[in-house]
Amino acid sequence: MANAYDLVIVGAGSAGYAAARTAGALGAKVALIDKGPLGGLCILRGCMPSKAILASAEVLHRARSARRLGLVIPEAHADLPAIMARKRHLVREFADYRIEQIHRAPNTEVIEGEARFADAHHVEIVDRPDGGAARVRQVVEGRAFIVATGSTVALPELPGLREVGFLTSDEALELEQAPRSLIVLGGGFIACELGQFFSRIGVKVTMLLRSGHVLSGEDADVAIALQQSLAAEGVEIVTHAVGTGVEARSGRKVVRALVDGHVAEFEAAEILVCTGRLPAVEQLGLDAAGVEHSSGRIPVDPFMRTSVPHIYAVGDVTGQFQIVHQAIREAEIAAYNATSGKAARAIDDRLVPFVVFTDPQVGRVGLTEQQAQERGIEVLVGKYPFDDHGKSMCLDRTEGFVKLIGDARSGEILGGAIVGPEGGELLHEIVVAMHFKSTAAEFLQIPHVHPTLAEILTYPAEEIEEQRLQLSPV
Repeated sequence: MANAYDLVIVGAGSAGYAAARTAGALGAKVALIDKGPLGGLCILRGCMPSKAILASAEVLHRARSARRLGLVIPEAHADLPAIMARKRHLVREFADYRIEQIHRAPNTEVIEGEARFADAHHVEIVDRPDGGAARVRQVVEGRAFIVATGSTVALPELPGLREVGFLTSDEALELEQAPRSLIVLGGGFIACELGQFFSRIGVKVTMLLRSGHVLSGEDADVAIALQQSLAAEGVEIVTHAVGTGVEARSGRKVVRALVDGHVAEFEAAEILVCTGRLPAVEQLGLDAAGVEHSSGRIPVDPFMRTSVPHIYAVGDVTGQFQIVHQAIREAEIAAYNATSGKAARAIDDRLVPFVVFTDPQVGRVGLTEQQAQERGIEVLVGKYPFDDHGKSMCLDRTEGFVKLIGDARSGEILGGAIVGPEGGELLHEIVVAMHFKSTAAEFLQIPHVHPTLAEILTYPAEEIEEQRLQLSPV
């Protein structure tokens, strides 16, 4: 007979753990299944290791730029093995703490192994000895399920790429020796972060983008501001580049591409593939459970339910937002809905903060100008540059700008973006304002310390309110 649980969670990353903690605290009997290693993508191969190495590169860049502040710091250079050793130490510390939390989650049994659905109420725990055929070890019964298996690296269909060889972000975070040159395929946030890191430690970096600018989902002014900063540091960025093939030549790797319709070749010691991530759903047996899935993703409703109402999906597997803080929010809502017995709660996608941890950082929340236009929402836009802001000038951190987007009639802040120093930290000012549905006029009533970086946000708020009053004089 199968072991029975109120809630079975497949995947023990940040989202899975959050779901177990939430459901267990509500008194549900929970099974948390993961094939290991425990810790999750964010801690083991994503957020934490990448931010650890980016911090080293940023300090190196500041040291090399210190002469502008009247300082002479000779011979600043990167020690990549030491950078990676520090990263491994931090990751191990974070992972150990998370594993301890997982095993202490209330009313939760942790089951190590690969899970696949046998039907809509049972999952099989399978082993694959020596990577061979799956062997069923255990069957687990659940009243409800949450799928939180995350994502895997997406590889482009580029002839010759697999034969020639390449790095993914996973391997890039483990390098002990930097290549002399690097071609980065992609222009998303991972490509930008790692591309800048390797450039700053002395690698010649070329980024090949299919789109017209990095961060193709962002407003052009935001993305181009970052792109200009990367280019100013020496990163070569080639836009409208469609890869056609890869080959090895004289010990180097050559990427052929059509650039604006013209044939071009790019040569480097190594290739880094940063072309996105795909939901990790292949081994789940979703068809056996009757769960609809399309193009590798699991569609969900605002309550995080799949096509089978007692089976929920959260995080990367939904294909909506591949950011850990959103996955945690979704997991907590799914766990509550699955186990509380009370009225279901819906996710509020109005507030989904997003940060690119480049330098300058890019932070964005809410509507972009492009989205507002597509939805027919009339908005007012206020912008202010960091190079005209006192504290930024004192810090010699003057790249980028801040932008607020407000409703044209009410002045309510509907979105905002920051390209600049500590953009990810400053973004929370906008997030809090939007949480309380603050107008630009109300935002201006909040005291801001002078001189600080945060006070720069009052200027676009002033601009929006001035525009609104001109449209509708009081």
